[in-house]
Amino acid sequence: MNTPLEAFPDADASLHLPGPAGVLEVIVEHPEPECARRGVAVVCHPHPLHGGTMHNKVVTMVARSLRELGLTTVRFNFRGVGESAGEYDEGRGETLDLLAVAEWVGRTRPGDALWLAGFSFGSYVALLGARHLPVKQMISVAPPVGRWDFSAAIAPPCPWLVIQGEDDEVVEPKAVYDWIEAMEDPPALVRMPEASHFFHRRMMDLRGVVKNGVRANLPPAVA
Repeated sequence: MNTPLEAFPDADASLHLPGPAGVLEVIVEHPEPECARRGVAVVCHPHPLHGGTMHNKVVTMVARSLRELGLTTVRFNFRGVGESAGEYDEGRGETLDLLAVAEWVGRTRPGDALWLAGFSFGSYVALLGARHLPVKQMISVAPPVGRWDFSAAIAPPCPWLVIQGEDDEVVEPKAVYDWIEAMEDPPALVRMPEASHFFHRRMMDLRGVVKNGVRANLPPAVA
């Protein structure tokens, strides 16, 4: 059963939101009440044409890590994935999908800090979307520098954590490091040794890196 769109769900929920290409399939998950904070993290999934969905293990681990810190998380399928309408659009339409989800979050949770996170292609989309959103924390996991044009992906004016596996077989780690080194105001970078693109056998380590990397920037606790 889909949750009505007029209000943010008070419990974990699957729902359909109106998007620029039709409905967007969304999952909302809440933290434990005793640790809840006034923040919502939207997490973007990897490339739709390579099997990327909101159920990707890296995406779900990042979301889980943030819920353990007290944030509510929102995962969604880009256009053409799962129950989301539309077709793949090379990052342009996917950015509009993100903006539609973030607008709904901002409208239904107006007092909460907005965080953005993305894995691989999702980190590219999140950076493009951040140019138009009041983001308070950015998390980029294995950003696909060298595979996508990051010249339009301007550094967000907020704390920013980049996590890169040193044994990434999809994204060239050196390209990521050089990209960051060239920035005037670079993000915090964590290089994870012996970590592949999909962090096989390193998921719990990824969880710790995410939590340790953003803990200092957590929004206030729910009163």
